[in-house]
Amino acid sequence: MTDLDAALDVLRTKFAERAEEHDRDGSFPFENFPLLHQFGLLSLTVPRELGGGGANLATTARVIRAIAHAEPATALVVIMQYLFHGGITQSTRWPQRVREIVQRDAVENGALINALRVEPELGTPARGGLPATIARRVPGRVTDAWSLSGHKLYSTGIPALTWLGVWGRTDEAEPRTGFFLVHRGSPGIRVVESWDHLGMRASGSHEVIFDNVIIPADHAVDVRPPAEWTGIQVGHQNIWMSVLLAELYGAVAQAGRDWLVRFATTRVPSNLGAPLSSLPRFQEALGSIEVLLWTNRALLDRAIDAIDRGEPLGLREGNLLKFTVTNNAIAAVEKAIELTGNHGLDRRNPLERHYRDVLCGRIHTPQNDAVLTDAGRAAFAGATRY
Repeated sequence: MTDLDAALDVLRTKFAERAEEHDRDGSFPFENFPLLHQFGLLSLTVPRELGGGGANLATTARVIRAIAHAEPATALVVIMQYLFHGGITQSTRWPQRVREIVQRDAVENGALINALRVEPELGTPARGGLPATIARRVPGRVTDAWSLSGHKLYSTGIPALTWLGVWGRTDEAEPRTGFFLVHRGSPGIRVVESWDHLGMRASGSHEVIFDNVIIPADHAVDVRPPAEWTGIQVGHQNIWMSVLLAELYGAVAQAGRDWLVRFATTRVPSNLGAPLSSLPRFQEALGSIEVLLWTNRALLDRAIDAIDRGEPLGLREGNLLKFTVTNNAIAAVEKAIELTGNHGLDRRNPLERHYRDVLCGRIHTPQNDAVLTDAGRAAFAGATRY
C-alpha cells in the first residue's frame, strides 16, 4: 500500500462518519479540510517547484473518487481547488508574483480558492452576457487599486475559502471582463447563508455580496475585452473539469451501488428465508447497474490516460464524457431505488442521500441541453467522426 492509499483510506473513513449529519443540517464540513491539508492534498495540483504535488490527472481523479465516495460536497470544493490551481499554473496572464502568493498559501496553509461567477441576473456566464459585478479604478498616492462591487450566487466552499476569483467587468468606456482576485478577509464582503438545496447540501454554496471591496491593481489577474473570451473553452481547466465532475458523480453512484449490495445480502425477509441477493430479480437489477458503472469506468480511464499522455479531449468529446457518466450515474442510483422501494427512499438509509446528490450532476456546466444541441449541430454539419 502506498502512502496515498493509506491517506485515502483514512479520509474515506473520517469523512463518511459525519456525511449524513452534514447533509441533514446543511452544515459545512470544516473538519475535513485540515485533514486534507495534513496529507498535502489541498496543494495536489500546485507545481512541485512551489512545494505542491504537481499531480497528473490520474492521481487527481483517484483522490476525488475516494473523497466523493465518502462525502461528495467536500469533493466538489476540492475539485474547484484543483481546477483553479491547475488553471493558473497554465495561464500566461496571471502576474507571477500574485500566482505564487496564492499557490504557496495552499501549500503552507491549506488555503482554498474558487471562482465566483454566477449572478442573480446573469445566471451562468457559460451562456453569455456581461456580469453586473463592477470594478472601478481607485487612484492612490503610491499605487492604483480596484474597488469591486457585486452579488454572486452558488459560491461553493465560501465558508472556508481564503481566496476568491471574482468574475466581473470594469467600468471603462469599453468594459473588459475577467477575474479579480479577492482575499476573503477584505473589508466589504458579506456572506448570505442562503444555500438550502436538494443535494450537495454540505457544499456551503451561499451568496456573496461585495460592497466597494478594495483590491490591489495587480489583482485584476486576467481581465480582457469580452471578445477575447469567446472560444476560450478548450484547455486544462475545462477538460479536467469534465473528467473530475464525472468522477465525483460516478463515485456517488458507486456508493449507492455499494449500499445496495450490503442491503440485499443482509436483508432476509421471513417469507423468503434467504437474502434478497438470492433472487434473480435483484441479481439482474444489480447487473444492469454494473453495466452503467463499468461503462463509466471504461470511458473515464480511456480519457484520463489520453490526457496524461498529452492527447487531450476536444471540448465536444469532454462534454459528451461528462454527460454520459453523470447520466449513467443517475440511472444507476434510480435503479437501486426502484429495486429497494421504501427502504431506498428512507432518510435513515444513505441511498436517499446519494440520489439527491447524484442529481446535482445535471446542474454543472455544461448542462444536458447545451451538450446535446452542440453534438446534434456538429453531426448535421458532418463535423463528427467517432
